[in-house]
Amino acid sequence: MNYIKSLAFMALGYFGVLSNVKAQFRTYSNEFLNIGAGARALGMGGAQVASATDATAGYWNPAGLAYVNESPSFAAQHAEYFSGIGKYDYLAGAFPVSNGQRTLGLTMLRFGVDDIPNTLFLVNPDGSLNYNNITSFSSADYAFLLSYSQFIRNDDDLQISFGGNAKIIYRKVGTFANAWGAGLDAGLMIRAHKWSVGIMAKDITTTYNAWKFHFTDAEKQQLYLTDNDIPIKSTESTAPSLLIGGAYNFEFSEKFHLSTEASMNFTFDGQRNTLISGKPISIDPHLGLEANISDRVFIRAGIANFQRALKDGDTLNLQKTWIYQPSLGAGFRIGNATIDYAFVNLANQSSPLYTHVFSIKFFLNRKKDY
Repeated sequence: MNYIKSLAFMALGYFGVLSNVKAQFRTYSNEFLNIGAGARALGMGGAQVASATDATAGYWNPAGLAYVNESPSFAAQHAEYFSGIGKYDYLAGAFPVSNGQRTLGLTMLRFGVDDIPNTLFLVNPDGSLNYNNITSFSSADYAFLLSYSQFIRNDDDLQISFGGNAKIIYRKVGTFANAWGAGLDAGLMIRAHKWSVGIMAKDITTTYNAWKFHFTDAEKQQLYLTDNDIPIKSTESTAPSLLIGGAYNFEFSEKFHLSTEASMNFTFDGQRNTLISGKPISIDPHLGLEANISDRVFIRAGIANFQRALKDGDTLNLQKTWIYQPSLGAGFRIGNATIDYAFVNLANQSSPLYTHVFSIKFFLNRKKDY
């Protein structure tokens, strides 16, 4: 009984959120686009803006796609969060054109939650509960990124590339609401023999989601009786953000390298609970390591999402401490394919909520490593 009541309040709250969407910048808007792409990146705490040079670069920094200049590259990932409640799928391809002078990329993302209880008609007009009226619906977010990249300079000692994304977003909540959105990203990457720098400007034109609502007359009546507004349409805007990162490769021997990377995510949509929190700019750092053994075996670790939170069990003094999300990962390269795994903590180090992520990436007829 308590479980059903909780679901009822959750569903009514969900409709309340939908009814209060307004045309404004919203902190954490389109957050499904910030989950990540590829188990290599997730195992390194999401520090990738300076090192992604395969198909995953369309997500992390489209300038890195310029390094896919000999043969097509592909990447795929499936992950389930919160014991399978949320499902995340990622698929990407990068395709050299103009004799390798330019690279096009295509990325597809989906995050969905199925079997959400619809308790809108749980309560009968006489106040009694009818559990047979509980139905279910799905909520899913989709994104499609079309990428372009090319070199500005491509010498043996220094390479400079730029790239951009045109993205289309589609979000759907059952039969009740759907939204279309569009935006642009731009990236720059500078690489030398041992170091690299990456810059990724996301949503540079502001990404707008235009929502439309499709409630039936019976649903509108029920929303009215439960003191909920009945929305018709609204606009949700995602403010621009900036990622700046640097990576360095330590070559201890011909068969053992250690890559380090750090990136800073600058957001401008209001004060966030991050390591550097302010108005209107907040900064969220990401740190990652990767040990490369003979270019066949990879061991990874990362730290991200630094936040201030109450100490465990401290509800009286309200003392706060720093928490963070650690991650570990590994990869195995077999021919032109690499299978990656990440062990990711979705919560923090004191209250762990772990999930397993697998992904694969491969090149067709790859001749040269970068």
